Amino acid sequence: MPPYRLVYGKPCHFPVELEHRAMWAIKNANFELSDVGTERKLQLVELEEIRKEAYESSKIYKEKTKAFHDRHIVRKQFFEGQLVWLFNSRLKLFPGKLRSKWSGPFMVTNVADHGAIEIKDTKGGEPFKVNGQGLKPYIQMVDGETTLVEKTTLEVPQYSDAN
Repeated sequence: MPPYRLVYGKPCHFPVELEHRAMWAIKNANFELSDVGTERKLQLVELEEIRKEAYESSKIYKEKTKAFHDRHIVRKQFFEGQLVWLFNSRLKLFPGKLRSKWSGPFMVTNVADHGAIEIKDTKGGEPFKVNGQGLKPYIQMVDGETTLVEKTTLEVPQYSDAN
């Protein structure tokens, strides 16, 4: 029976009964190295299958979400010379409830295949490119004259202190 070293480095011998119990516990717990290795390999294979299923499930979910989103996109057709409104994305918190988020009118000068549209202010200026999703058609009258939006300024009501 080989001597064992304790924490303080002093050699000691375990009784035979204690060593026998330890060997019996190891066999009962199935701590054979070959069996443990095989079990671990099976667990890794199962984990890889679970990962693959999660990846496929995520891929299917993304495809369905994209299809749902694409079904609800309203395709807009623009042509050169058309008047359009431009969405002002910088107005996150508008100063007033009635302030419009659309500015314009702008004239379409060029339409690209991939959705980029070049527009120019009707009052002059350099043309610039925008995403076609941020535009909407400017409505014209039947007789061909364009109507500008009538602007009305709203003032804050003044309350008198007389009760």
